[in-house]
Amino acid sequence: MKRLKTAKGRKVSSTRWLERQLNDPYVKRAKAEGYRSRAAYKLLELDEKFGLLKGVKAVVDLGIAPGGWSQVVRRRSPAARIAGIDLLPTDPIDGVAILQMDFMEEAAPERLREAIGTDQVDLVMSDMAANTVGHPQTDHLRTMGLVEAGMEFACEVLRPGGAYVAKVLAGGADNHLVAELKRHFTTVKHAKPPASRKDSSEWYVIAQGFKGRPSA
Repeated sequence: MKRLKTAKGRKVSSTRWLERQLNDPYVKRAKAEGYRSRAAYKLLELDEKFGLLKGVKAVVDLGIAPGGWSQVVRRRSPAARIAGIDLLPTDPIDGVAILQMDFMEEAAPERLREAIGTDQVDLVMSDMAANTVGHPQTDHLRTMGLVEAGMEFACEVLRPGGAYVAKVLAGGADNHLVAELKRHFTTVKHAKPPASRKDSSEWYVIAQGFKGRPSA
């Protein structure tokens, strides 16, 4: 195990984080395979289990920065349309339309629809996370707000049979949200891919088989 020679001027937590990065096999693998982050393997593992990327032609990436998930889609489905959004800057990815703005802004959903150019999206994926304040109930509510907003957007753009995958915290989506997802999708499951660190509170909710918009 690699240890940093000096932690001078660094907080203990920063030193631990750096040491963990240096010794993380997913970080090393991402570097070797040209992915921008270890998060790419979370999507790869979820895809292996649920077949999320099979035959996709249009994908929206909520919380795209730094771009690992869209890189995976691009490699798995080179011809797919991809549009992503993030508050943080994201370096360009060939063939991916990237918006730098807050997804919770009123104009964001429409901008994304324009960027993807179709209302027959196969997959809406969200690795968005709310900034935590250290208060579990507040953090949970803020994260669920993002998941719910992502679901509402997904229900506007997905084709019948499409899927929505989103990051949630430990315990998964709350009962109200699961009930809403089940109303719109035929299957709703939770999963923690092996690439998610064991000490991380993140899980993912996977909703597949979109039932279609009422007006459709």
